[in-house]
Amino acid sequence: MKSRILVAAVGIPALLYVVLAAPPWVMMAALCLLAGIGGMELQRCVGGVKRSELVSVSTIAAAVTVGWIYDRDHHLSVIIMLVVLLAFFSAIEKGGEVEFSQIMAGTGGSLFIGWSFASFLRLEAGGVHRAYLLLPFILSFACDTFAFFAGLTLGKHKLAPKVSPKKTIEGSIGGLAGNVFCGLLFVWVMDRFFGGSLIGYGPMALLALLCGAVAQIGDLSFSLVKREFGIKDYGHLFLAHGGVLDRFDSVLFVAPVIEIIFSLLP
Repeated sequence: MKSRILVAAVGIPALLYVVLAAPPWVMMAALCLLAGIGGMELQRCVGGVKRSELVSVSTIAAAVTVGWIYDRDHHLSVIIMLVVLLAFFSAIEKGGEVEFSQIMAGTGGSLFIGWSFASFLRLEAGGVHRAYLLLPFILSFACDTFAFFAGLTLGKHKLAPKVSPKKTIEGSIGGLAGNVFCGLLFVWVMDRFFGGSLIGYGPMALLALLCGAVAQIGDLSFSLVKREFGIKDYGHLFLAHGGVLDRFDSVLFVAPVIEIIFSLLP
């Protein structure tokens, strides 16, 4: 718990500064860094720690997808082709030492991580107030936090014991409820201090429920990968929170959903 509090005490102010006050290039640099580390963590997770070429390809692919492709969708096919060619070239050079799962993690996984982190840049490019860039974090971290404490105090029935033994149905419900509460609070703050919210209380409640479900799927998805490859955490960048993929697993799923929903708003 001390480690969680320490990470929150440092991380929350840094997050607020980068999203709300920092120049756009700082936010882009931060997202590129997170994506690059995430790509590296995923590649190492699936056994690529000794394959320096594949680790490098995964890291660069994720970062480049954020910094270059977010507003140049027509170039995405070029990046995909280059990444696939580099990854398979490395595998061929190793003469069968590199497994297909490692290649897929270095291509599809890293591109997904980069594309998801780029959702924040695409949201900003859409003209929304930068405060809305906090929504993917709020509707991911709130779900995780409320689910943790609800499960700790009320949890009895396992949610997905073969994937994440500590998660419970009660915790899942608590996470959804916490998401709705924080989503409604966000609307109130936007109405009260920022001249009005783009989304009303009712739609926000539905969005918070949707994002809560998506956040839990994202969390369990990356837990499934860890369990398959026998690791506890993807990294230790955030101390007890683990690495980038441990801390932002839900965000990677929620951010594109929010981007899609906001693109449909009149």
